[in-house]
Amino acid sequence: MKVEIVMTRNVAICSPEQSLNEAARIMWERDCGIVPVVAGDGDGRLLGVVTDRDVAMAAYTQGRRLSEIPVSEIMSKHVVSCRPSDSIGTAERAMQHAQVHRLPVVNDAGDVVGMLSLADIARATRRAPELVSKSNVGATLAEISRPRAREVIHAA
Repeated sequence: MKVEIVMTRNVAICSPEQSLNEAARIMWERDCGIVPVVAGDGDGRLLGVVTDRDVAMAAYTQGRRLSEIPVSEIMSKHVVSCRPSDSIGTAERAMQHAQVHRLPVVNDAGDVVGMLSLADIARATRRAPELVSKSNVGATLAEISRPRAREVIHAA
């Protein structure tokens, strides 16, 4: 099964110049935990993503109002994405490797055309169990949830 069959279309986006307050509003209104960040000149080219966790951590650590913090300051610029023509298996492997629950879906020009979440894939197991494996979804969730290795700093 291809990503384009199960991805969410009509994804809300923001620009790097917008504030975290605006990004949080989009998340609240669209009931989502991630917003792709695209070039502010109107083209849909993916530059990064901002997540609900990014907003929460900025609120905690910055000592400024969300309306004073531009998305560009906290957005993740290293983004793993997939293509609409990719298989679900390919997307799951990308999620596992990057330990993320959601992938922006981009076309050949790098424009955002959708979003694929692990929840989208899980729902697909009900529609097409012969094409999307529940055990693969479980394995992907387990890999995403694996604790990340942290560098241990020892006092000298």
